[in-house]
Parts: sequence; C-alpha cells; structure tokens
Amino acid sequence: MFGSFYRGYYMLDELLHGPLKDHFTVVGVASDDVSESFISSKVRVWQYPHLPVEETMVERRSNQHDLPFYKGRIKCEAFYEKYEQEWAPDMCVSATFGQRIDARLFKFPGLGFFNIHPCIEDGWPSKYAGPNPFQALMDDGHDYAMAALHRVDDGFDTGELIAMSSRIAMPPHATVVDMHKITSPVVARFAAYELAKLAGVAA
Repeated sequence: MFGSFYRGYYMLDELLHGPLKDHFTVVGVASDDVSESFISSKVRVWQYPHLPVEETMVERRSNQHDLPFYKGRIKCEAFYEKYEQEWAPDMCVSATFGQRIDARLFKFPGLGFFNIHPCIEDGWPSKYAGPNPFQALMDDGHDYAMAALHRVDDGFDTGELIAMSSRIAMPPHATVVDMHKITSPVVARFAAYELAKLAGVAA
C-alpha cells in the first residue's frame, strides 16, 4: 500500500483488520515524508492546518504491525529493488500519496496498481482529477463526494475506472481535512471490497 493521512491510515487498517483481511497480506507500505519537497505538500492536503501526529499515522500503524515501511523517493534504484525483490506485490493501492507512480512501478503487480480518488459521477476521467479534489468540489458548490477506484497509468487520475463508491454527504462548512476524515473509513471499505473482487476472492 502507498498512502498517508486518513485515507492511507484507514486503507491500511481495512487491509489488516477488515472483513476481507484474510484475503490480503500487506507486503510493504510507502508513505509521505512531509518534510520533503518531492511530495508537493503545498498543493495537497498537507497545506491545511493539521497535527504533526497526522503526518506519521501510517508509519506508526505500519510499525505496530512490523510491516516493511518506506518514505523516501520511490523513483530510484534503491526503492525499485526493494519493491521488486523484497515486497514483490501482486496488487498495489494508492491512498493519498504524494509522488507520481511511474510505469516501472505500476506495471509490476500482476493484478494491477490502483488509486483512490475523490470526485463525483461526472464522467471519467473526472473534472476533479488533480491534487486537491475536495477543495475543487467545494469551490463548485457540491454538497457530496464519491471516490473512484481506478488503475494507475501514465496520466494523472486518468487510468481505467474500476468502480465508484456510494455518495458521501459534505456537511455545510466542512473543510478539506474534515472531508478526509469523514470519507476515509467508507472509502477504505469500498476499495478493499473492489480489490478483493479484482483478485477473485469476493463476490
């Protein structure tokens, strides 16, 4: 799993403890290092007020379960070797992750590499592709959000659409950070079920 903040935390927790946990083995976790410029923190959720402890939620959860963990650059030989030789995933999911996934990474898992992206049912690719979809949805006056599970490809939130989550209401005056908190448990459950279907282990 590649992820951070609430979406990454709940996605990891779902894989470890959710109803379909017996169908998943987490072989490695990559997360954001908020101190590094290569995660584009100024245009993503990290630009908003948040607690320091929220920057390391995924890391701490990974450590609690003794999972292999990484938070450096992913487009480098050291990580490619770790990913291909040590982790060797059959499937990957990205949930709030600040680095672009290149072809060497997304083409490796035999069952695919997938991303979770907030949007609405406005066609695919969605108008709300990009680093700050909740703010874009709010700016356009929407009072709900959904999440797309899609394949990762060379584009930016453009890969094949696999499934859309149910509608999640956006309360009046909710902030971007609020929406990460509100949607993450629902979206994690949705994504885990869809990933299990793709792997042939859920109806």
